[in-house]
Parts: sequence; structure tokens; C-alpha cells
Amino acid sequence: MRQTSFMAPHGAFGIPEIPFTAGEARARGLTRAELRGHAVTGVSHGLYRPDGWDFTLREAARALCAATPGAWISHSTAARLHELVLPPWLADSNELHFSKARKLPQIRRKGITGHRVTSFSNEVETDGEFHISTRARTWLDLARILPTSDLVCMGDQLIRIPRPEFESRQMPYATMESLRDMVGWHRNLQGIVRAREALELMRVGADSPPETLLRLAMADAGLPEPELQLTLRKGRGAPSADAGYRSRRIALQYDGAHHLDEVQRRSDRRRDKAFEAAGWTVLIFTEADLADGFEAAVRRIKAARQHAWTDPAIESGFASGN
Repeated sequence: MRQTSFMAPHGAFGIPEIPFTAGEARARGLTRAELRGHAVTGVSHGLYRPDGWDFTLREAARALCAATPGAWISHSTAARLHELVLPPWLADSNELHFSKARKLPQIRRKGITGHRVTSFSNEVETDGEFHISTRARTWLDLARILPTSDLVCMGDQLIRIPRPEFESRQMPYATMESLRDMVGWHRNLQGIVRAREALELMRVGADSPPETLLRLAMADAGLPEPELQLTLRKGRGAPSADAGYRSRRIALQYDGAHHLDEVQRRSDRRRDKAFEAAGWTVLIFTEADLADGFEAAVRRIKAARQHAWTDPAIESGFASGN
């Protein structure tokens, strides 16, 4: 892979304000004396940082990638830079993971966890200043260490359909078909069994990890799988629920922290009233339900299903969906 060139911004005495390579130092005209001075710290072979630099993952990864030919950012480091959902114990990790093709020598550099992997050209991309595993390949790499539920959360994030009114993209990061293909290409990869298990549990329509975890808790409790992004009626702008059972007119909503905003709360209330006016039962879950693993939520859903009236036409699949 071709390495990109990056000229860091000037700091005092021409020393970059972020980590830099020996090649970048030469391009700036820095002398050996300056590189050995008090203003610069040698990180590892051919890599330096300005004294007093405040660590940022992106800047550290950029410099290490530039100083390690043939390598790309991977695993949890790639997940963080891609802003993929991670469990709390990994979400703030500053570990630096890099991968190389299996035919190349092992990465041996201070501060890096190196991996030698089999990969294909469409599994590594260039993000401006560095090479990084794609979101899909990052998901597969993390199958070795993530519990199945966390792997499903990340997978649901990859395959969800973006909402153009809120996002700059129109296509999902991956599809179920593309992920299945990738899993088929790497049958001997560590974690491949867990990746296959996660694929069977992933669904298009979950907009957040709590929505995924609620669905998984419902499945573990033996509840029928709910419809995701269920709309009250046909037509643009119809109120929607995160999940629910249309035949029993039960709507399930997970209201996270951003739903505490007053404007959002008014919007949520209008949404819920629309369902209630149409004869639906609306169950709202919060971070308190997430904290107890949705055990209380599952009990409420079971109780609602027991007391709900069932529309035979919808239950048998002959209704129009209105």
C-alpha cells in the first residue's frame, strides 16, 4: 500500500505539534540536535512526539501508520476511529492495534499490538491520512474478543438503513449479504463461529445498541420476534415505534438520554398519543431498564401480550397493515 505524506502544523522552533516520523522531520529540516533536544521525545524507531503532547488516538494512529510501512489500523483502534459501538470496557481504550498481511514480517514496535492477517483489498480503506480496516472487517476482527451480544450491536449498526434527513450518507455501511460473504472468505479466523452466531441474530432496523439488547432479551425470554421500526399506518411521516407487535397493537419505545431534551420529549409524547388514540398499548423503556438487562421490560411485554386483543386478520397475515 502506498503511504500518504502528511506535513504536521508548525509548533515552537519548527517542531510539529503532533507525533511525526523521521521522514516528516527531514522534510521540515529538523536537525538531529533538535530531535534529541528537550522539546522532542523519541517514541520508537523513526517516530517522535513533541514534549507535552496531549494524547489523541487519531494523531497517534496516523503517525504510527506512517512509520510502519505495509500496516493498517485495525481491531479496537479502528472501531474507535470509525465510531463503532463498543462495550464500556473497550469504548475508551487507547490501545493501538495494527495489522499486516500474513506474508509480511510481524510488527515489532513499542506501543503497538501487531497482527498478521489474511485480508482482501476491499477490507482496507484509506481515510485521508492513514490506512484502516473497513467497518465490516473491523467487526469481523473483533469477533474474537467481543461477546455475541456486543457483536450483534455493532453488526446492527453496520446494516441499519441511514436516515437522509439526519445523516450525510444514504447507504448502510454493510449488508447481511456482504457480511456473510466476508465470513465465508475467512473460515479459519479466530472468532468466526461467534461471527456466524451474531449474523443469525442481527436485524435491519435497530437504531441503537439498547434497541438491539432489548430485542435479544426478548428472544432469550422466549417472546416472538417483534417488528422493527413499526409504523402506525402507511404513508410518509406516520408515527413509528422502535419495535412492536402490530397484531396485538403493542408499541415498544426505548427513550435514551437524548429523549430528555424538552423538544424531543414533546415530539415523543405526540408520537405516543397517536398510537394510544388508535388503540395501541405503548410501553416505554429507559436507561433504568437497560441497567437491569431488560428483565423488568420483558415482564411488562409479556403482561401486555397476555392482555392485548389480537386482530385475527393481522395475525394470519391478511390485513393491509394499516
